[in-house]
Amino acid sequence: KVIEEIEEMMQESPDPDDDETPTQSDRLSILSQEIQTLKRSSTNNSYEERIKRLSVAELNELLEEIETAIKDYSEELVQQLALRDELEFEKEVKNSFISVLIEVQNKQREHKETAKKKKKLKNGSPQNGKQERGHMPGTRFSMEGISNVIQNGFRHTFGNSSGEKQYLTTVIPYEKKNGPPSVEDLQTLTKILHAMKEDSEKVPSLLTDYILK
Repeated sequence: KVIEEIEEMMQESPDPDDDETPTQSDRLSILSQEIQTLKRSSTNNSYEERIKRLSVAELNELLEEIETAIKDYSEELVQQLALRDELEFEKEVKNSFISVLIEVQNKQREHKETAKKKKKLKNGSPQNGKQERGHMPGTRFSMEGISNVIQNGFRHTFGNSSGEKQYLTTVIPYEKKNGPPSVEDLQTLTKILHAMKEDSEKVPSLLTDYILK
């Protein structure tokens, strides 16, 4: 059963070029070859005859080898299943982050347009006929696009002249690093974005915890 699960897992695993190190790929390839050899030998009649001719000492030695192989395969299975779960969780976190980020960007754009219309109605006419250019990106997600929500420095707007949407326009401080944000960072940012989307009073405390961590 363990051998079958490992074989199935390796068949479903992504190509070696997809974030898989050569060492890991080579190890999986060797394991796959060993599994195939073991399966062929266990169903071979000559192998069965050879087993019958073995002495007790030789049988014990063979049994020990098989138990060692099963242990190795079991450990490899556990490691690969753990890695698969980790990658699936990371994918879910990233998808959640992208989804709520787009929702917040859309709400910010709608809020900005509404504020413009209210200002026009209040003043009676557009100011000097000029339209303020929007700075919100499209809904298509990109790492560059998140700079409108996640930027260096602590800059946020809690409250406005109309007293509405106090936290929607919050700008989250983010220190640019060499690599992408960690899963932990994405989880924290997602929680803040959710609070911003709901215009929740939790935004200041979430930001404080995020900055001080």
